[in-house]
Amino acid sequence: MMTNSKTIPATLIPGDGIGPEIMDSVVEILDAVGAPFAWERHIAGMAGVDAVNDPLPKDTLESIRRTGLALKGPLTTPSGGGFKSINVTMRQEFGLYANLRPTKTIIPGGRYEDIDLVIVRENLEGYYAAMEHIVPCDGDPKGMAISGGYVSRKECARIVRFAFDYAVKNGRKKVTLVHKANIIKLMSGMFLEEGRKVAKEYEGRVAVDESIVDAAAMRLVTNPWQFDVIVTTNLFGDILSDQAAGLVGGLGLAPGANIGEKAAIFEAVHGSAPDIAGKNLANPLALLLAAVMMLRHVRRDDLADRIDTAIKNLITSGKVRTRDMGGEAGTKELTAALKQALV
Repeated sequence: MMTNSKTIPATLIPGDGIGPEIMDSVVEILDAVGAPFAWERHIAGMAGVDAVNDPLPKDTLESIRRTGLALKGPLTTPSGGGFKSINVTMRQEFGLYANLRPTKTIIPGGRYEDIDLVIVRENLEGYYAAMEHIVPCDGDPKGMAISGGYVSRKECARIVRFAFDYAVKNGRKKVTLVHKANIIKLMSGMFLEEGRKVAKEYEGRVAVDESIVDAAAMRLVTNPWQFDVIVTTNLFGDILSDQAAGLVGGLGLAPGANIGEKAAIFEAVHGSAPDIAGKNLANPLALLLAAVMMLRHVRRDDLADRIDTAIKNLITSGKVRTRDMGGEAGTKELTAALKQALV
């Protein structure tokens, strides 16, 4: 959904554990800048199981289908009982083929200064398609586990084109195709082949680079500044995006977006952290940064810039930080300070 209308319907899913309290913080900041969202509040995760014995209730799915836009707190997928991963189900249900994970330095003085890169991860195929089997081996009827992945030319081309389009729209200079075509010759080879085809369409506008995934992992920690936009398949993207988050302080500062042609869901990448839930300890910044991405998605860069500036000024000053950022502030104290920092 892309619009400049006065109010924009959007689905709000507070989530589990620390989800409700960090969501309250984020909504407070969004209200303070006059964000245009008209929220439809719904439940999922353990809250859904407790209410209707479903971690992804039909009402929640129908709301996202109607609005095409959602802000989601961390969700807990119940163990056992045949419950599938909520995140995977959402991606498949709405065709959210692109996982967008920006990584940017917020806390100064760390090992890595001035990091500013984006990882685009294919979200529907690869090894996460979960084509798994148990077969007999060495006399044991369950002696071997087999896991198969797949990619299609269509999806490989679509995710690479998404990355190049993102680069063009956001003034990025280079896209790196990350693969393992030297070993996984057919599956990863198809991704690389299609990626090269798409890259030619952007020749002269966006540079292209290629890297085998293990080399890319090393390069991320030895010289991350060489990367601008990375695009890769599902499993590699999951690993590299968490690694990249580690360069800038961890998952507490990592926002994410799952984007398809008919819907977009924005989220904090971290988990529900039930051990600190309700204790005013949680850092709301990952979810707030996801909300900033959501504002940019609906072309309200003016509001996104205000929040981004407030976060940068507050955290750089070092006066108010939550414990995971080396401070003593609670969720509510950080929220109040952020509101004061808005200009």
